[in-house]
Amino acid sequence: MNEITNHLPTAELQALDAAHHMHPFTANADLAKHGARVITRADGVTLTDSEGEQILDAMAGLWCVNIGYGRDELAEAAARQMKELPYYNTFFMSTHVPAIALADKLAALAPGDLNHVFFASGGSEANDTNIRLVRRYWDLMGKPQKHVIISRKNAYHGTSVGSASLGGMQGMHAQGGMPIPDIVHIGQPDWYAEGGEMSPEDFGIMRARELEAKIDELGEDRVAAFIAEPVQGAGGVIVPPDSYWPEISRICAERDILLVVDEVITGFGRTGRWFGTEYYGLKPDIMTIAKGLSSGYAPIGGSMVSDKVAEVIGAEEFTHGYTYSGHPVAAAVALENLRIMEEEKIVDHVRDEAGPYLAEKWHQLGDHPFVGETKIVGMMASLALTADKSARLPFESPAGTVGLMVRERCFANNLIMRHVGDRMVVSPPLVMQKADIDLLYERALRSLDEGHAAVKEAGLLKTAG
Repeated sequence: MNEITNHLPTAELQALDAAHHMHPFTANADLAKHGARVITRADGVTLTDSEGEQILDAMAGLWCVNIGYGRDELAEAAARQMKELPYYNTFFMSTHVPAIALADKLAALAPGDLNHVFFASGGSEANDTNIRLVRRYWDLMGKPQKHVIISRKNAYHGTSVGSASLGGMQGMHAQGGMPIPDIVHIGQPDWYAEGGEMSPEDFGIMRARELEAKIDELGEDRVAAFIAEPVQGAGGVIVPPDSYWPEISRICAERDILLVVDEVITGFGRTGRWFGTEYYGLKPDIMTIAKGLSSGYAPIGGSMVSDKVAEVIGAEEFTHGYTYSGHPVAAAVALENLRIMEEEKIVDHVRDEAGPYLAEKWHQLGDHPFVGETKIVGMMASLALTADKSARLPFESPAGTVGLMVRERCFANNLIMRHVGDRMVVSPPLVMQKADIDLLYERALRSLDEGHAAVKEAGLLKTAG
């Protein structure tokens, strides 16, 4: 067996990792010099590394471990399914019980008439599916010229060529010839960084109406869909002004544009509702799901599709699919995860207890001289770092320089908190209790203090302009 239980010394593990393992979003040559942090086990909201350090995971893995680590029930569900039917595909007029049961459960949970699901292995695959779905829908409606999909700058919809094209991150587009044709981007609803002297309400309406202007520019007869996250996650937990989503909804309805809502992060309780679409009162034609669907215990995602779209797509063969669409083990794990969430009332816990308490502590961090803005929805939150609390100006140093320095202090203090540019973000497991949130607050405050001192000492506590 190649299983490593009583593992090798950390230095040997790091050397093996550097020799053979190519990491995502990483300059692997630099990582090899530094050495990766080796995580060996986890329980609840706490990780343990190869040196025995106990680390508070305020990112729920990668925005996904909603029910926390160490739930034996999910391991047992996977083992049972592996023994009974470890794999079969859903091509060739075949199906299996876990896919049937999960599709039925998701139709019951999803809002509105999102009664159909096309399974994938994760959010990137699902958003690739969405490109195919919306374009095929308009083909079958006799409008093949409706091909353009509008997204937003700084949005994140995955890393495959199609899904990364939907996303609006310039660093990703610079590698691999993206975006692909007929995907265009409008401004993001980030009032703090881009709102200038406008009120948040006016800024939200202005940014929403960029969609209308882009439709007019391209021609309504060419625009197929608009895709967006309810709250931009990997873009920095950008919470839109209250005026934004009602205006977007109006425009999509009036202009006959399909609305695709990417719930990969906001779905399954993160906002204190089952879905962010419920939090914002949206009525999507397609909804992307992944991450919290299985709490990260197995790779699974999908596209929830409205009755209107599914009826049209189903009229003819849809020449699309994945080997692991509706994988029986992943589906069984997802079903068990949803059972636990319902029975333990985890969404209610976020809405009524954990979310409000995290908000109370999070906004207290806004008193720190290093923090210009605090934003939170449910159990996802951000801090905008600043050199001058009186002005919403970026740092003089390249974006992300200061954020990275603070992230390093977080890691040193055994807190997993990410930086996106010069914003610090968290997305903790939904099962966090008040004592866990107190610990998060204490370690975040210490990290801000230390980061502020380090940035000041380095002469980087300066604003641009």
